[in-house]
Amino acid sequence: MARCEVCFRHCEIKEGGLGFCMARTLKDGKVIAANYGKITGFALDPIEKKPLKRFYPGKNILSVGSYGCNLRCPFCQNSDISWGADVADRKYQAKEITPEELVELALSMKARDNIGIAFTYNEPLIGYEFVRDTAKLSHKAGLLNVLVTNGTAELSVLKEIAPYIDAMNIDLKGFTADYYNRTLGGDFEMTKHFIEEAVKVCNVELTTLIIPGENDSEEEMREISSWIRSLKDSDGNEIGRSIPLHISRFFPRFRMRDKTPTDVALVYRLADVAREYLDYVYTGNC
Repeated sequence: MARCEVCFRHCEIKEGGLGFCMARTLKDGKVIAANYGKITGFALDPIEKKPLKRFYPGKNILSVGSYGCNLRCPFCQNSDISWGADVADRKYQAKEITPEELVELALSMKARDNIGIAFTYNEPLIGYEFVRDTAKLSHKAGLLNVLVTNGTAELSVLKEIAPYIDAMNIDLKGFTADYYNRTLGGDFEMTKHFIEEAVKVCNVELTTLIIPGENDSEEEMREISSWIRSLKDSDGNEIGRSIPLHISRFFPRFRMRDKTPTDVALVYRLADVAREYLDYVYTGNC
């Protein structure tokens, strides 16, 4: 048995077994990423789809994803790859690719306005070794790297990848420990700490999906926005007001099909609340 140090779960994994995320395993006494180089999806996307509104707008980026996740959001849009390796392998027949091959693929798309690689779809931090190795080569090739993440990882993981990541979109899914623990199976404090440090090392935009009856109050949006506004750079300067926040509309998905879509008027109202604190607030799925 050995302990995984990627996130708050600190899974004790037996030889050949898998952690909670279904993507980390123990091999020869060492915890490694079982999903290293195993890709379930590629797409050349507009950068705005990540979503990133203030990082090279109008450009495209090669999006890649693997399988596995350390949260269990009941509204997950990619549950077929996030909730289990077996499902991902059966449906998508995950293709193996080396960091070198992925960088070459990204370079081949430069003529199509591709600026780099986005690690997305599942939770990329649980396979941070592949992100680190690929992003390092990508930088050497003159490409940019983007991470789309739930931000549920130890700061040691952030330190490993930070030199090679140019921008992140991080989910700030709500602003109560109860919501993170009860609904998402996450860790609120770990996510906040991750965001606090990420804004010091790269461009960061945040996303909050508004779930009816869960995180949809004006009071909570004020708490989220005022906390974002308080964020500081590595020199201690307040930079939070300029950090973009994406407020997105929920649609019934996966195990939350019993809820109704978020009212559009509510999304716009919450965006107006956020604008009292932040300069860049965007609405999504409306």
